[in-house]
Amino acid sequence: MTVTTLDPKTALIIIDLQKGIVALPSVHPMDGVVKQVIALASAFRQRSLPVVIVNVAGLAPGRTEQSRSHREFPPGWIDLIPELNQQPQDLVVTKRTPGAFTNTGLGEHLTASGVTQVVIVGVATSNGVEATARQAYELGFNITFATDAMTDRNAEAHHNSITRIFPRIGETGTTQEIIDLLEWRV
Repeated sequence: MTVTTLDPKTALIIIDLQKGIVALPSVHPMDGVVKQVIALASAFRQRSLPVVIVNVAGLAPGRTEQSRSHREFPPGWIDLIPELNQQPQDLVVTKRTPGAFTNTGLGEHLTASGVTQVVIVGVATSNGVEATARQAYELGFNITFATDAMTDRNAEAHHNSITRIFPRIGETGTTQEIIDLLEWRV
């Protein structure tokens, strides 16, 4: 469903825009994705709405068929990109699994803050973004996806998440459509 509304207390969740991940190849130009994320972060901050910045500093412990030989990340890999312009009021969450809610206290923090909806953006669409969204959905949050503020390393996986998964658990829209809804609320 196309984005229709935003709850009065909506938080922006930015997934894995950190130096190591942003440097990887992606389906969409990363500078365009970052530009959209920055626009959303600015709009949320201007309205004193919560901004959550998530990075990943580990891997889930289970076995997979794909090689996961890098159990430790090189120096600077988990550092947030400076373009995010992290502010003192932003919540920073470090995750060690694909989803940002597992063992991080994020759900409890958002609930205690009165948040009922989340806008999710970042990298990778089919992994960190989708896993976080599924967890948010299971916890009862309304979800909106800014589809032009995310990307993946795999075009088919990105397309599947955006066209098949996200419409089943939330609403999708562009960065501008979401900003327009925020402006309408003022």
